[in-house]
Amino acid sequence: MAVISVLGAGGWGTALAVTADRNGHSVSLWSPFEAEIESIRRHGQNKKLLPGIAVPASIELTTDLACASQAELVVMAVPSFAIASTAEKLRPLLSPGTVVANAGKGLEEGTYRRFTVVISEALPGTSVVALSGPSHAEEVGRGIPTLVVSASRNLAAAETVQRILMNPEFRIYTTDDVIGVELGGALKNVIALAAGMCDGLNMGDNTRAALMTRGMAEIARLGVHLGAKAGTFAGLSGIGDLIVTCGSMHSRNRRAGILIGQGLSPKEAVERVGTVEGYLVAETAYRLAQQSGIDLPIVEACYRICYEGFSPEQAVRSLMERPGRSEDEEHWL
Repeated sequence: MAVISVLGAGGWGTALAVTADRNGHSVSLWSPFEAEIESIRRHGQNKKLLPGIAVPASIELTTDLACASQAELVVMAVPSFAIASTAEKLRPLLSPGTVVANAGKGLEEGTYRRFTVVISEALPGTSVVALSGPSHAEEVGRGIPTLVVSASRNLAAAETVQRILMNPEFRIYTTDDVIGVELGGALKNVIALAAGMCDGLNMGDNTRAALMTRGMAEIARLGVHLGAKAGTFAGLSGIGDLIVTCGSMHSRNRRAGILIGQGLSPKEAVERVGTVEGYLVAETAYRLAQQSGIDLPIVEACYRICYEGFSPEQAVRSLMERPGRSEDEEHWL
């Protein structure tokens, strides 16, 4: 039995805590908000974000970050804006040898840093893992078969996450390509936002399939330039995550995109849906592409819709009217 601390009592954090508890581990679930913890304690579930999925009494619910001090594995499932500050607070608490796994998908706003980089800089000497893949919290919490990837330059740390969290309903693969895994998980949110816009415009299966295919080519193009392995983007954290995020109503990115396609402003759509990582990452990815000199037309179109007042109709036309090219120019696999 391992001691596990899950930081962040949102839907994903709750689902991972429930998964770890099913494996027979000693699990704590932390939130900085007393009202959030008290609500889960009172209802026996995360009624707001993961309704209908029981949170067993064996899981310790707490607002005290010291719960992480004895953990073999700390899973960070906090919002992207809280990753750096939470990691800083962990520094004096962690025991030697503790593995920290980040379950969030995105890039730090303003710096464009991957989340494992942010955590590693706050926690020098700690083994940090990225946990990613096609994994809606609603389905993981219900025990629906799900496959994800544990990525770290320290493969022993990736294997620790695999050993502790894997079960017959939650299968975990390992890789050392943490760059590819994190970039795939972050950038697919932008493509899912665009896919939702196409759905909101009542475009069809042809459009969505083309958008996903060309979108993955863009993700891989930037990823390989930044040091990722091309093959990673054909795996769970690449095409797998892209498929589930573009095609499911569990996806906040897709839901926000649908509202934008139906005529809501991007700001209104985000306010209605809640946290939409694709909206934030659209600007980050656009700026990163500009710095790198990499052509990302779909990402650029999303950026212009979100931040420069382009309409989805204008963006579709601009993409369709680009000069002809050979598909053989793409060699990312």
